[in-house]
Amino acid sequence: MVAPIQRDTINSQATIHAAKAVVMVPPIDFKFNVETSADNEFQKSLALTDAEIRTKALKEFYGMVELLRSHGVDVTVMDYSTAQGETPDAVFPNNWFSTTADGDVYLFPMACENRRREVRPETLVDALRESGFNPTQVLQLGNLESPEAFLESTGVMIMDHINSTVYAALSVRCDRNLLQQYVNRAGFKEVIYFDTRMSSGSPVYHTNVMMAVGEGFAVICDEIIEEFERRRVLNSLQKTKNVVSITEEQMGQFCGNILQLQNDKGERLIAMSLSAYNAFTLEQKRVLRKHGKLVPIDVSTIETIGGGSVRCMLGENFLPA
Repeated sequence: MVAPIQRDTINSQATIHAAKAVVMVPPIDFKFNVETSADNEFQKSLALTDAEIRTKALKEFYGMVELLRSHGVDVTVMDYSTAQGETPDAVFPNNWFSTTADGDVYLFPMACENRRREVRPETLVDALRESGFNPTQVLQLGNLESPEAFLESTGVMIMDHINSTVYAALSVRCDRNLLQQYVNRAGFKEVIYFDTRMSSGSPVYHTNVMMAVGEGFAVICDEIIEEFERRRVLNSLQKTKNVVSITEEQMGQFCGNILQLQNDKGERLIAMSLSAYNAFTLEQKRVLRKHGKLVPIDVSTIETIGGGSVRCMLGENFLPA
């Protein structure tokens, strides 16, 4: 049973920032998503058939699962039925749910109709329980089936769990009112939202392609933040983080779409695509290595066709075992 958020109490956010476990969804329906391409400038077509694209995407996906597991990360693979219609972007589950150490699973409203088919809480909960985790309640933010406003989970919200702060680039996919509602309910102390403008003149579609926050570092394409707000964002980050500024060109190689994790030994890892790894400068990689082992992963087909990369493919699992 999926319940709307209606509690008066506010959950406490655990201070764990780097997840030890993740959820991944195989790209069995993967192809160029025309619906999302309206505002996702990172998507590009390839001269391949849909069948060829899926074959390459599945190979990249399972290669990523194997690589993360070999580094000691707990990976739950959520299989699903295609009977409810095509879900070309299902490989990016971080846009429709998030989890907390209190046992909560939050569900979020997404902008594109064919992406709403991805939201399958019963399937998610079953997969998590089969993997030994204990989701205690499923909480719904807004109207999931026919939403009038959208908040695409950790696609649009970059959470600094240690400092109880959420960063968010406002866009069609990030509604300010829903953002504030989530921040209040989940118990974060502060939200810092801002406007962006890429060289094309459009706002960035998801915050997690322009920035990432780890325990002691942040990567951000601050040059696309409106000048009035840029200093406020950087000041907040610089209080507690080593800040790595990336260019818009590096953002286009998904340098902002990275995620700090920890393995079963408590060692920190930073998962990123191979293209992102190659686009970081030597000095930037030196700074990042202070905060975890860099784990480059080849997902070139997925990130080219889908317009999202490694971080988008990882749904952080903070649930209790």
